[in-house]
Amino acid sequence: MNLKIYKRGQGKNTRLWTGLVCFVIAAYGCVVLHLRLQATTTNVWVETLIPAGLCAVFAGLIWWLSNLPSVADFLIAAEGEIKKVSWSSRKEIINSTMVVIIVVAVMSIGIGVWDLALHAFFDNVVKLY
Repeated sequence: MNLKIYKRGQGKNTRLWTGLVCFVIAAYGCVVLHLRLQATTTNVWVETLIPAGLCAVFAGLIWWLSNLPSVADFLIAAEGEIKKVSWSSRKEIINSTMVVIIVVAVMSIGIGVWDLALHAFFDNVVKLY
């Protein structure tokens, strides 16, 4: 097993944050396991060392996966693509959001009016029969 960093310096942010998020998820799972073991066993060593060992195994697995050539190349390419994105300005985002809110409100009112009209129509049809 190779413990060297694959393509050091490339895709640094993406690899770092992906690894940290994966570790936080694994660590949370280990904390939940610790709490469950604490509730079911009286042996302090079992309830502490099993989750700690699992957390260490997950940390090693995450390190190994983040330096696997196929995964690392994907993360490097993803960071390269994100750098190419042209992000909208704050004003454009606010304007677009307002358009969406207005369209949703108008459509909701229209659907509500249509629903009331159909309800009234079918109530009258039922009364005829």
